[in-house]
Amino acid sequence: MKKRFASVMAATLLLSSFVVGCSSATPDSTTSDKSAPTLSASNQAGQATTYPITTDQKLSYWAILQGNIVGVKSSLDEVPFFQDWQKKTGVPLKYTTAPNNGSDQQFNVMLASGDLPDMIEYNWTNGYPGGPEKAIKDGYILKLNDLIDIHAPNLKKYLKEHPDVDKMVKTDNGSYYIFPFIRGDSYLQVFHGPIVRKDWLDELGLPVPTTIDEWYTTLKAFKEKKGASAPISFVGQPNPLNDTVTGDFVGAFGVTKGFYLDNGKVKFGPMEQGFKDFLSTFRNWYAEGLIDKNLATTDAKAIDANFANGMTGATVGNAGGGIGRWQPIVAAKDPKAILVGTPYPTLKKGETPQFGQLDVPFTPAGSVAISAKSKNAELAVKMLDYGYSEEGKMFFNFGTEGVSYKMDNGYPRYTDLVMKNPDKLAVAQAMSLYTRGNYTGPFIQDKRYAEQFFMLQTQRDAVSAWQKTDMAKHQLPPITPTPDESSEFAKIMNDTNTLVNEMILKIVLGSEPLENFDKYVEKMKAMKISRALEIQQAALERYNKR
Repeated sequence: MKKRFASVMAATLLLSSFVVGCSSATPDSTTSDKSAPTLSASNQAGQATTYPITTDQKLSYWAILQGNIVGVKSSLDEVPFFQDWQKKTGVPLKYTTAPNNGSDQQFNVMLASGDLPDMIEYNWTNGYPGGPEKAIKDGYILKLNDLIDIHAPNLKKYLKEHPDVDKMVKTDNGSYYIFPFIRGDSYLQVFHGPIVRKDWLDELGLPVPTTIDEWYTTLKAFKEKKGASAPISFVGQPNPLNDTVTGDFVGAFGVTKGFYLDNGKVKFGPMEQGFKDFLSTFRNWYAEGLIDKNLATTDAKAIDANFANGMTGATVGNAGGGIGRWQPIVAAKDPKAILVGTPYPTLKKGETPQFGQLDVPFTPAGSVAISAKSKNAELAVKMLDYGYSEEGKMFFNFGTEGVSYKMDNGYPRYTDLVMKNPDKLAVAQAMSLYTRGNYTGPFIQDKRYAEQFFMLQTQRDAVSAWQKTDMAKHQLPPITPTPDESSEFAKIMNDTNTLVNEMILKIVLGSEPLENFDKYVEKMKAMKISRALEIQQAALERYNKR
């Protein structure tokens, strides 16, 4: 989950693709493209596909091994879900499994070879230089407007009924290019925020902190009265304070670490006064020993150890992979220990947080494009459309009935194979073997998966607390820079983000004075951050006209 929102929010420029005509919310068969294959004359537009399909063709499929499966299975063809997907659709698949680490390199090698599979599951909006329109122009993937219009009635129907999502899954030129991963309920869009040891608060007679001042009091008490050497700890890899891109703590000062909207105008947080105020606060906290001294190097395993040893009493993380991961760790040492989610902090008591984590309904990770080299594009479209059918949505979210779930008065309830796995697999691991509900893919995610994935009441309460922000007013939609803009933007932001990370570490750790913030801003301007803002603003205006 965290990887899903970090890639989206940190880039903030979702290079979405493939749309129909502007006058229609669904794919338009009149939008032609020379790269699209000739359609079968015998097919009628919107004709429903009956599953399983009868075919003697075998398709090829490239995808990255999902993190929860790493160490459990080594390739997709060993995963029960991917085995059953072929049975459900009737389409045999030859899988190529990319490693969870190093997948980008393997992706580039595959493109360079010219030997492309029929289907490629990848983050085409952020992962391909120049974006999806360039990938179409370069002859790697197909523009899918005609194919979807005729052979994907389930996806077409959903997009027609959800014009807000339809707007996200296409480019400014009106090109559809993928079968998208879609969060089917607003409940699924929030899953991350601040986390604290509630048992420590109770023991010390402190309330759940909601303001920066209350957090200071809390962290000071954790250090002085609980002996915590790292009262609050943040993952520092691959970048320091990476979670501040969603508004953790920095949002109290009216900015984020990335791009955001302010009354319709795109701004970049690290060059604003609020970011300087944030750095000043964290600089003081760090100097007093309230922040993990290993700010630059802390990874997930280090935070595990901090919680296990009672060194840390607070952090930021996900409801599933955060609270769900750390609760048993702290409880193993102290059965009374309990982790809870706290509201995003503000400066003044009672204020509504302006910023916080909020995913958009369309997440580009896990979306599937069809190769321009495919000789079976029509069959691939029919197969992929299964994920948007009623039967397909149940399968992707809950797996096979009688195996990974059973119906309980109309509610799909996961079986003990998932929730109490006999092989002692964590719920997230077992779920990833039999379903795709807890990660991405070409389907519509169901809220009922999360209701069970968040087994603890504290997880569900955390999501409720994190939802109470005004982030929707500041969230950039999945905008699409042009191929030329994308290359220019990437160069500017690669240099700028490196500078921002340097600024954060040097100022917070005290190796440079706070006054140097203004010098860093001048360096950002020299790196043409103003041009990056122009590109974002122009892309936003084009998006609004879709």
